[in-house]
Amino acid sequence: MILFAPGAGAPSSHPWMQKWKRHLSEIGEIDSFDYDYMRAGRKRPDSLPQLIAAHRAVVKAAREKHHPDSIFLIGKSMGGRIGCHVSLEEKVDGLVCLGYPLCAMGDRTKLRDEVLRALTTPILFVQGTRDSLCPLDLLASVQAEMKAPNFLHVVEGGDHSLRVSKRQLQAAGETKDDIDHKILNAIAGFVDQLPMSAD
Repeated sequence: MILFAPGAGAPSSHPWMQKWKRHLSEIGEIDSFDYDYMRAGRKRPDSLPQLIAAHRAVVKAAREKHHPDSIFLIGKSMGGRIGCHVSLEEKVDGLVCLGYPLCAMGDRTKLRDEVLRALTTPILFVQGTRDSLCPLDLLASVQAEMKAPNFLHVVEGGDHSLRVSKRQLQAAGETKDDIDHKILNAIAGFVDQLPMSAD
């Protein structure tokens, strides 16, 4: 089962989230959700402990309701980062971060890498080469020091939302759907290669 978490600025009803929920449903059963501050109509995200607690509650509810053989936490930006924190406290089978926000506010000196170094859960990063929140050279240096099995799918020309400019798509002879299809294949391959948990 896939639990799909949104980024800080857009809820699960956002067209981007809805598009990826449809894509990911091709891999397996999927539920998306919103954090408490989003449901309350607030712009400012809750504190990290509140976000983690809300995300953990979703995992526990999914276990009780669906009794899944496996749980994968997939998240856009902040949702992926919170999923990483949750995996330190809840047994999940894998993590997928769609645009991990490694640099707080895009500042290369403010890295959100501690949680990544603490992970033992396998993780796939899906990152655009134009994402200022996650320069690939910085991510590579963190990956080299991580304990968890970690993988990277690079979206050439992709921004923080994995969008590629029309000019670059034309130059490469590709469409948005082609890019999305490659991302989905990378996620499906990651999920398929992991042994499912027995519990």
